[in-house]
Amino acid sequence: MIQNSPPIRALLFDVFGTLVDWRRGIARETQALLSPLDITVDWLAFADAWRAQYQPTMDQVRQGRIPFSKLDQLHRRNLDKVLEDFGLEELAEETRVRLNLAWHRLDAWPDVKAGLERLHPKFRLAPCSNGNISLMVDLAKRNGLVWDAILGAEIARDYKPKPVVYLVSAAAFDCEPAEVMMVAAHSSDLAAAAALGLRTAFIARPNEHGPGKGDSRAGIAVDASATSVLDLAEQLAADDAWKE
Repeated sequence: MIQNSPPIRALLFDVFGTLVDWRRGIARETQALLSPLDITVDWLAFADAWRAQYQPTMDQVRQGRIPFSKLDQLHRRNLDKVLEDFGLEELAEETRVRLNLAWHRLDAWPDVKAGLERLHPKFRLAPCSNGNISLMVDLAKRNGLVWDAILGAEIARDYKPKPVVYLVSAAAFDCEPAEVMMVAAHSSDLAAAAALGLRTAFIARPNEHGPGKGDSRAGIAVDASATSVLDLAEQLAADDAWKE
């Protein structure tokens, strides 16, 4: 599968969509908080609208138009806009604070926990996410995810796909880029990592944005392509690339 390259020492993971089901999780949490207030909306549409603000707001940071802020803070800016769009601008501050933490309460896809546990004895593992450290810690605790560190945007003070996010994460493990594999369900994430010399693994998440509305295959050449994190673990276990 992987030839003429140094051994893989660490795996870095995208989180939203790759490891956790953000769409159904945000819909569930929004409904749980707002239904008791006699508020009813299309919960999945609300989740989609909130997520749609994600990249445009991070672009403002990437372009230097606003200072770096933790994703929790960007999510809150976006939430206020989406609430207004849905005619919910009167929602109390206390409820907004609780709702914004919905991103900390997402469920992992069913294969993730077992896949990480199988990978952990052989590789250093960390998220390389745009999510802030406390968010990543809460998701790990909720889902029993094994990490050796929490890496990504907050330590880099910038957002993927800026090169610094991948390079700082690899350096935190004292690894050269070629010794690190970026794992994601999004080809743009993998393309950015590959351009810096990282190895890449695609995880299919065909239902990320709803039934049949996700990527089943990578849109670029990758070093590994898997149907799940557990499938990736099995592929790497059968390959000699990890051996020192």
